[in-house]
Formats: sequence, structure tokens, C-alpha cells
Amino acid sequence: MAAAAAIHRAAARPLRSLAFSSARSRSLLHLLSRPLSSSQSSYAYHPSPAAAAAPNHVQQPQHQQQWAPRHPPPPGPPPQWSPQGHPPPPPPPPPRNYPQQGPPPPRNYQQQAPPPPRHSYGPPLPQQHAPPPPPRHTYGPPPPQHQQVPTPHGYGPPPPQQQVPTPYGYGPPPPQQQHQATTPPPPPPEPVVGPGELMAMCREGRLKEAVELLAKGARADPPAFYELAAACSNPKLLEELRKVHDFFLRSPFRGDLRVNNKLLEMYAKCGAMPHARRTFDNMPDRDIDSWHIMIDGYSVNGLGDEALRLFELMKECVAPTSHTFVLVLNACANSEAIEEAFLYFDAMSRDHGIEPGVEHYVGIIEVLGKSGHLNEAVEYIEKLPFEPNAMVWESLLNLARMNGDIDLEDRAEELLVSLDPSKENPKKLPTPPPKRRLGINMLDGRNKLAEYRLPPKIEKKVVNEQRYVPDTRYVLHDIDQEAKEQALLYHSERLAIAYGLISTPARTPLRIIKNLRICGDCHNAIKIMSRIVGRELIVRDNKRFHHFKDGKCSCGDYW
Repeated sequence: MAAAAAIHRAAARPLRSLAFSSARSRSLLHLLSRPLSSSQSSYAYHPSPAAAAAPNHVQQPQHQQQWAPRHPPPPGPPPQWSPQGHPPPPPPPPPRNYPQQGPPPPRNYQQQAPPPPRHSYGPPLPQQHAPPPPPRHTYGPPPPQHQQVPTPHGYGPPPPQQQVPTPYGYGPPPPQQQHQATTPPPPPPEPVVGPGELMAMCREGRLKEAVELLAKGARADPPAFYELAAACSNPKLLEELRKVHDFFLRSPFRGDLRVNNKLLEMYAKCGAMPHARRTFDNMPDRDIDSWHIMIDGYSVNGLGDEALRLFELMKECVAPTSHTFVLVLNACANSEAIEEAFLYFDAMSRDHGIEPGVEHYVGIIEVLGKSGHLNEAVEYIEKLPFEPNAMVWESLLNLARMNGDIDLEDRAEELLVSLDPSKENPKKLPTPPPKRRLGINMLDGRNKLAEYRLPPKIEKKVVNEQRYVPDTRYVLHDIDQEAKEQALLYHSERLAIAYGLISTPARTPLRIIKNLRICGDCHNAIKIMSRIVGRELIVRDNKRFHHFKDGKCSCGDYW
């Protein structure tokens, strides 16, 4: 029964809804045709008393339900509808009485800065940003506020912190400690070394330390530079000498004549004549000592021709002295210029009015002896205008020893000791007279003894060009010929040159220092080496410098 009653209500509900909808439509159309006012702004639906009292399941008649406005419409004729079914236009609204008001107050327009460009090529404009609102809950420390920092597109929050590895993983870098707390105070500045300390270090042999102090800013005056240059007389200290020269050129004393002359002398002792000549050419002032140092330097290094050319330039600037001609004759001896030596000797008294002294006659003897003319040197000594003294016989003794003339050496030594007993050599052993053995054939016949002597055997030397032939005369050990040739290969100067050739740049001069006199076999071998490698080999023995270049030596094979 309940199900049947529900079906009956569902079937009857659409008809009531349709009627109700039709009544609602008519009321809405009527309301739309009326003007809207404040007193007519709301309507209410008032059902009839009978409909309100009736239960929901009882169907009420359609005419008992209607919509009624809360305020009745004003009296008047009903609106007329158009034949097409459109409602009539609404009447115009009544005029409203607005109170009289004055003109609006002027607005204060505040000039605002234009927004910053999104991509700016210059520094961003300063902008004022409102502070962030305070937190709602103030429990605990306040949250960190992001400071506005400049970015490529304007101002914004700072970039996130870089994650760095830590012992427990990756995280923000640890806070940096204050710089003042960790950095120790700077040490006090070191006192500047003065000229006195540099001179003391040079006298103590601490030249390299003195040069290092110069590089650190030590002060030096002309006497200090003079001591620094004088300490570089050893050829091994050529690099230190060049550094001292560089510091001297940077100083305000670079025109000091005494220091410049000392530098020339030290360069000559180190065998660096190109550096000496460059220094000589750039000197602001020169005196007679500057010319003497250069001529003597060329002569000692075996460059006699350069010394003679420099002497010709000197005569145009400075008048030569007696010591100048002593140096010139020494240069002639080193370059084997015999004719030039006699010409300069004659011009000394004729053109310059200088009377020759003992040292000048000894210079002529040196010229003859170093050229190999010992007999002519002895004849010149016999024709001297004065009695030969110890200086003359000592010079002849050295020349005889250099050329290997033992008889002349003994004779000169006897004459030297007779004039000056202090020149006697206690280490020299007496030389026994040589025994000459000749081949003799005797023939006994007709009661006569005939003797036939064989002529001395003449050995022709075979010249091998550009080929090294060992000279075993300089091997004094009693060993066979092959062992002597092998022993010559291990002389110290040869090993030094071999190491220098493989450890230095090509086409650079090579300097060798030897504390003994170089032997003849090594002298010939080094001449061949200089021609093969195309480099200048400078060898300093206990007598002199040997400049080997293009297969020739500056000593002329006499040393």
C-alpha cells in the first residue's frame, strides 16, 4: 500500500509543478513590466490558509495557490502587450533629488619611479622595499630575513648557499672566523743592508749572499760596487759579475770611472772580452787606464790583432805612454807580429819621444822567442846596449823551456842564478848529459881498422788532414803503445769538453778551467774539436788563456 501511494504522488507531481510553473511565469512577467524601486525590491510567496493547513500529500486546487508581492502594485491600468508578445517598455524613472555638492577635492598625484627594466645593462636603481610583516607567532628566535641584494635582473633574495662536502655529507659551508682573530700580526720590516755589510761579506768570500741581498734591495755605493766587482776575478764567478754589473747600471753611480775600469779588468780575467768591449764602448768617460786594460785584456786572451787595432784607435784620442808600448809589444808577441813589433819599437822614440827601457827590450825578446826564433833572440841579447840583467835571462829561460831547448834552458838558468840566487829552483834535479849511440861497423884488413858510421835515420812525418793522431810523447808511464793511446783519451780537459758539449746550448762559447798546464796532445785534439763542432772553446790553464776557434788557437801553438 505504501509503494502504491508513493507511485500515485510521483504521477500527480508533474501536473502540479506545471500549473505552478505557469502561474509563476505570469507573475514574473508582470513584475518585469513594473519599475524596480526600493519599496518594491522584494516579493514573497503567500499561500492560502487552506493550502497551508492541508497536508503535503493532499492535492490542492490550482486557483488557491498564488504569488503575492509584499507590497501591492500601484493602481493604474495594466501594461499593454504588443501584438508580437513583447512587454511594453518601462516608464522613465522619476528624477532623483541629489544634494548639492561642491567640486571634488584635487588629487595629489605622487610621482612614482618607473619600474626597473627586466634586463638592465647598468647598476640597478635603488628601490625602497616595505619591511616584511611581523610573524604571527613569536615563539623562539625570529626567522631569518632575506636581505635584498642586487641580481642581474634587479633586486631580490640572495642566492642559496653553496653546498660543500662535510664529514657527515653535503651541507652549507662552516661559518668563517674573524680575520683578526686568526691572522697573526705582520712581522716587522727587515732592516735594509748598507754598503758596509756588503763590503764585509765580499772580504769574507760570501759573494753570492751579497748578490742576493742586492736583489732584495740592499744599498750599495761606489766603494761597495768596487769590492763586489773585485771579488769576481775567478772565471767561475762570471754570472755573479754580470749581475753586479746590472745592479751597477741601475744605480745612480753608473758613471763612476773607477768602478767601470774594475769591471773591464774582471771581464778580461774571466775571458769574456765581448762583455768587456760592450762595457768599454758604453762608458761615458774613459782615461788612459781604460785603454790599457782593454789592450792588456785582448793580449792575455790571445787576441793580439784586436789589441793592435784598439791601439790605433787610442792614438787618435789619447797620447800613448811608456807602459802603453809594453802592452803593445806583448800583444805583438801573442799574435806573432814580428815586423809590427820592430816598427812600434822604432816609432816609440822617433814619433813619441819615449826612450826604450829594459822592459821594452824584454818585449822584443818575447816577440822573437814566442815565434820560435830562439837563436835570433840570443843574438839580440848579445847586441843589447847594456849588460843583460836578471829580467832578460829569466825571459830567455821561460822561452827555452817553452820551446823544449834544454841546453839553452840550463845555460840561461846558470846565468840567472849567478845574478840573482833567489831564482834558483831547489826542486830541479841535475840533468845528466845525453848519451848518443850511433851504428858503427868496423872492418879489420891490411892491419888497418876502418870505421863506418851510419847516417841518422830520417823519418818522414805523414800529415793526415782532419784526422786525430795520438802523440804518445806526453805519456810518461812505461806501458805499451796501445795503452798510451788509450790513456790520452782520459785527460781531464777532454772529459770536461765532452760533458760541456752535451749539456750546453749549441753555438755558445764553452769555458774550461784547468789547474795544470795543457799537454800538446790535448792542445791538438781541442783544435780539431773546435773545427768539428763549430764553437769557441776557451781553456784556461796555469799559464794563459787558449781560445780555440775554427781549428786554430790564439796562442799560435806556443805556450
